[in-house]
Amino acid sequence: MLVVLITIVTLCLYVILLWMNQMKYRKQLAQFPGPKPLPLLGNLLLFKSIADIVPVSIRVWKGIQQSFIIYLGPQPRLVVCDPKTAEFVLSSTTIIDKSYEYNFFHDWLGTGLLTSTGQKWKSRRKLLTPAFHFQILEKYVDVFNKQSNILVEKLKERVDAGPFDIFPYVALCTLDIICEAAMGVQINAQKNSTSSYVLSVKEMCRIITERALSVTKMIHFLYKFTWAYQQQRKVLSILQGFTNSIIRSRKSTFTGRTLHERSDEGLSKRVAFLDLLLEYNLSDETVREEVDTFMFEGHDTTAAGISFTLYCLAKHPDVQVQVVEELRTIFSGDKSRESTYQDLQEMKYLEMVIKESMRLYPPVPLFSRILNESASFNGALLPQGFVCALYVLQLHRNPDIFPDPEKFDPDRFLPENSKSRPPYAYVPFSAGLRNCIGQRFAILEMKATISKILRNFEILPVPDHEPQLSIEAILKSYNGLPIVLKARSF
Repeated sequence: MLVVLITIVTLCLYVILLWMNQMKYRKQLAQFPGPKPLPLLGNLLLFKSIADIVPVSIRVWKGIQQSFIIYLGPQPRLVVCDPKTAEFVLSSTTIIDKSYEYNFFHDWLGTGLLTSTGQKWKSRRKLLTPAFHFQILEKYVDVFNKQSNILVEKLKERVDAGPFDIFPYVALCTLDIICEAAMGVQINAQKNSTSSYVLSVKEMCRIITERALSVTKMIHFLYKFTWAYQQQRKVLSILQGFTNSIIRSRKSTFTGRTLHERSDEGLSKRVAFLDLLLEYNLSDETVREEVDTFMFEGHDTTAAGISFTLYCLAKHPDVQVQVVEELRTIFSGDKSRESTYQDLQEMKYLEMVIKESMRLYPPVPLFSRILNESASFNGALLPQGFVCALYVLQLHRNPDIFPDPEKFDPDRFLPENSKSRPPYAYVPFSAGLRNCIGQRFAILEMKATISKILRNFEILPVPDHEPQLSIEAILKSYNGLPIVLKARSF
């Protein structure tokens, strides 16, 4: 009986402490607008499911037209939707740690490059940067070509066969690319299209996003008693079993020759990202953390970027015609010639199209940082432990920066139209010290894959379809990204 009484008293004191902290935050942050929070629950009732994240956030922003405060439970966060505030966060040399909800990734990704903090992050970033030297990236182009050729063969089955969702096809292709290019292992996911790994990534992203919107699931002790936790255990066994098999496979063929030794040879051979980890004799846990992180970030986000770009090209045939004309010039009308690194550099208009697609549909639509010390901004003192959430989806649709923001217009990224734009108004790969280490790899992969598809197919839209956007760690469309394919005479 005494134990029960002590437990009840402890819980009551904890609730009172949370409420007092919430009231303190509301007083400190009174100058920032936002929907009125309920005691303890904050604004969580606005989000009945993860499907509400995008429409609710847009509705709040439209009523305020600036960055705003929202409470997920008793904890406030500044939802950043303007370039001035984005610059304050992203240009900082001290606001570099990810916020607490990134802890929900730890069971999956450990504390790899995405989720690590402090000195551990700095040392990992320094360690992994050489793997993305442009001379190394150039060697990956043959992998992009090989796997996009397989994708084209798969898509030929869909020619004149009516609408279909392009994302599942692209996701298998990007998984094959990341495994062969970065891990040095061929898994043939496209040829065995029932990939449990791809399905498990999707499920894990859903679980993590839902945790951020549930008071009971936020608290790890309570979360362990939920059905979601049991589902997570099943999903993690698939994800980590998959990456462990890749690590074992690469270890069995690893030569031990260092990146430095290969550099002396002019980088004549590809250097797998996984080889770099093995070279430094890191612990098995460390290797798995980074492999899991790069597998997730290198396949799912890129798949979203490619799929949304193809969807935009289907909806805008005039833009598609201009891209194809550029490709005809580069390849002299030769459909079958493989892309070279130089070819990809010359795809200037296609790059503008990709950038505009990522403006409207950023693959990572939301990320956040936590203040490890108090900071002054815009006349307010932001307290230690405060979270700033970069809402990239709305930042990229800010009408003060991008007039007629819902319009798809690649010319926004012409040099003369970009030069006066605030540097932190467009951040699809984040910015500052914690920008995406693999962004050049991703752009090359996107160009190679999209250009191969356009040289083989005309992409047609599905009338009256509009994507229903959802945030599940990456940007997804609940109702798919359907397109129609016709054979192209290139």
